[in-house]
Amino acid sequence: MTTLKGIKGDQIRYLDQDPVVQGVAGGTWSSGGDLSTAPYWLMGGGMGASTSSALASGGSPNSTSNELYNGTSWTEVNDLNTGGDGISPAGTASAGLAIGGRRAPNAYSNLVESWDGTNYTEIAEINTGRAVGASFGTQTSALIAGGDTPPYSTFTEIWNGSAWTEVNDLNTPKGHWAGAGTTTAGIAGGGGAAPVQTVAESWNGTSWTTVNSLNTGRYGLSSSGNGTQTSMIIFGGDSSGVKANTEFYDGSTWTEVADLATARYYGGGAGTSSSALAIGGEPSVAATEEWTTAPVNSLALQEGMLWFNSTSQTLKGYGLAAGIPVATWSSGGNLNTARDGLGAAGQTNSASLVFGGGPPAPLGGGAGVITESYNGSAWTEVNDLNTAKHYTAGQGTQTAALNFGGTLYPPGTNTNATEFWDGTNWTTVNSLNTARNTLGSGTLNAPVSIAVGGFLNPGVSGNVELWDGTNWTETTEINTARNAPFLSGNSANAICSGGSIEPGVQTLAEVWNGTSWTEVADINTARYNGSSAGTSTSALIYGGSNQAGTVDAETEFYNGTSWTEVNDLSNARNYFDGAGAASTNAIVAGGNAPGKTNATEEFTASAAVVTITTS
Repeated sequence: MTTLKGIKGDQIRYLDQDPVVQGVAGGTWSSGGDLSTAPYWLMGGGMGASTSSALASGGSPNSTSNELYNGTSWTEVNDLNTGGDGISPAGTASAGLAIGGRRAPNAYSNLVESWDGTNYTEIAEINTGRAVGASFGTQTSALIAGGDTPPYSTFTEIWNGSAWTEVNDLNTPKGHWAGAGTTTAGIAGGGGAAPVQTVAESWNGTSWTTVNSLNTGRYGLSSSGNGTQTSMIIFGGDSSGVKANTEFYDGSTWTEVADLATARYYGGGAGTSSSALAIGGEPSVAATEEWTTAPVNSLALQEGMLWFNSTSQTLKGYGLAAGIPVATWSSGGNLNTARDGLGAAGQTNSASLVFGGGPPAPLGGGAGVITESYNGSAWTEVNDLNTAKHYTAGQGTQTAALNFGGTLYPPGTNTNATEFWDGTNWTTVNSLNTARNTLGSGTLNAPVSIAVGGFLNPGVSGNVELWDGTNWTETTEINTARNAPFLSGNSANAICSGGSIEPGVQTLAEVWNGTSWTEVADINTARYNGSSAGTSTSALIYGGSNQAGTVDAETEFYNGTSWTEVNDLSNARNYFDGAGAASTNAIVAGGNAPGKTNATEEFTASAAVVTITTS
């Protein structure tokens, strides 16, 4: 629980129920009736305008199944004429279209069937047979775009009630994606199986325009197919694991909202941004979930609000004050040069710096000097490091940063070299006392930096050094020497967790009080070679290499007492250095995913309801 002094509020209301977040931002998923079977490859948008009326047709393997939802349960009705999966639907539960798909015997089909509320009837075929395309519209005015032909297609076709006409292509070939809207104003996003895409495109009735990307790239996702170009949700999908993520599009940007209760992909979707269904899916999901939003006339939550809930007899508040950050990772701008083993500095995810690191290929010094600066949306190359380094560390701000340690190009020996960044140039300053690579580096300002552990080549280090603005001074070693640990905090107060003792991967965590190290609660998942943000009492660790030696996406939060798993990175990675002075505002760029990546992700916390003690 948090304390009253930890949250701002100017008056305390007396309420019999908690206020809610209004609209889509406060939307939630709840259980609905199960399908009779557990089909998958239902895909895309859906036939249905709300949680009380929807149709689910087809599915794998080559199913003709057709079920109608009444808001409570599914009932089998008259089947498709030709079974299949990956069919693209449009329309409503009483008047819709089932377009293309992989129809028996597993062919990419140009078949179209029209649903009149009782029966399916075959009508005019699309020009290009395809499966898993994005589709939306009505029974008499519909659109299908992209899909697997194979390969992935850019083709777009419009139905006018009697014939299909090819119109302007997509900008990027796509399949396994989803959309919503009309034949004059639509939106679709995601898709692809390799690589997974975050790309979204908007349709204006004539042509497609690339717009802001999804936060989480994935394929096999579903949507509120009867939503609009300025108000729709996309949910589920797969990208290095099945996803439960839901994102809302307001006509400009994608915002993460409440997750599905059951992660799934290749499921069906229907409805609007305020009343939607997630239907079936893989792996073998028969469950339906209903999406509803809070009524706009409900009492809206505002940060800093305080109230006494008379039903639960508890004092509550709304803010970022305490507990686990309610936050997700979202995509940021890509680095100009993909690399791993790089260092980073920065206080927030809108003002950070990365430097050094491994080149794309082959091993050499080219990328090891590169420095890039981030403004919250794009990376810009600035002046290089003086010495090329890999597996290096960093700490500080975008205008006052330190780079220290690492491996040199060539010949691959460890370095103790330290450089200071003044916002324009790097200057060589006094070196670390012990040369090492993959060492833990704190997350706060450079004048109070701390360097912990690392790889001595051979062996691991327990060395701890403090930077006073001029020199590094050796101080009390950590209790367990380790390589590539997570480190949050500064020279007066820090927490060191995880790491490797070659070859064992650690869960151990130790807290530094400026004088000595004390063991505290272990992290949940043993790993190393990831990164961290925050302080010794509010820390975030993310990514890394796990015990099996594979890259990890897990994120954990430390509240000063225990570790809790929170939302994962969208893309697992290791060998990177993150930044962020607070656990609610972190960034990761580059790393090994596997394979060197230029992807950036930003972690931003939102306010949450907390129960308050009266201390």
